[in-house]
Amino acid sequence: MSQVNIWIALWAGFASFISPCCLPLYPSYLSYITGISVQRLKEDRSKKEVRIATTVHTLFFILGFSIIFYSLGFGVGLVADWFNDYRDIIRQLSAILIFVMGLFLLGVFQPQWLMRERKMQVKSKPAGFLGSLVVGMGFAAGWSPCVGPILSSILLLAATEPGTWFQLTTAYSVGFAIPFFILAFFIGSTKWIVRYSSVLMKVGGGLMIVMAALLYFDKMILITIWLQERTPDWLKF
Repeated sequence: MSQVNIWIALWAGFASFISPCCLPLYPSYLSYITGISVQRLKEDRSKKEVRIATTVHTLFFILGFSIIFYSLGFGVGLVADWFNDYRDIIRQLSAILIFVMGLFLLGVFQPQWLMRERKMQVKSKPAGFLGSLVVGMGFAAGWSPCVGPILSSILLLAATEPGTWFQLTTAYSVGFAIPFFILAFFIGSTKWIVRYSSVLMKVGGGLMIVMAALLYFDKMILITIWLQERTPDWLKF
């Protein structure tokens, strides 16, 4: 079952990155951490010095937000271990919260306190790669209306299975980091993704509701069965 959850966490990280709260701001973030204007990033991205700057600063930014994600995952893992005797209650409560977050992403209800963005503001960016690390930590240490519900759902999923927090946090971080890193080379080519990001978020919200229902009734195994039935024999081991 944990294998399916890892894939869910991986795609959740990807969905977080392409969300309307994150992807449109991507060029500005990249410009801020590299110290290179957005215009120059678009025009000179093929130049060696620009490519090296964007690559290395992006890696440190990714390391920064991964530190926060792992810290949150570790905390959730401790709670899950402490309350292992109450796994069924934790599973059902987590399912209810994931269901609520799914409704939020679908736009069924959007309370103002969840719509507000709360970020750790880095008023003066330290110089060099350390600065990119700090900005990455500041980026992750907060709440945004798109990323927050998805990350919360993955952490809640980790809470239902003690010992899985590291795998799920890693999968989520990788899912977020891969497109972030790839688009550093294609900064001028994000408009078509932005156009469909809202639709993709609503699809994600619907999937979260389905996952919440399966989790509440302890039927997540049905996902594994469904996938196995549709996997070609030559891909099965």
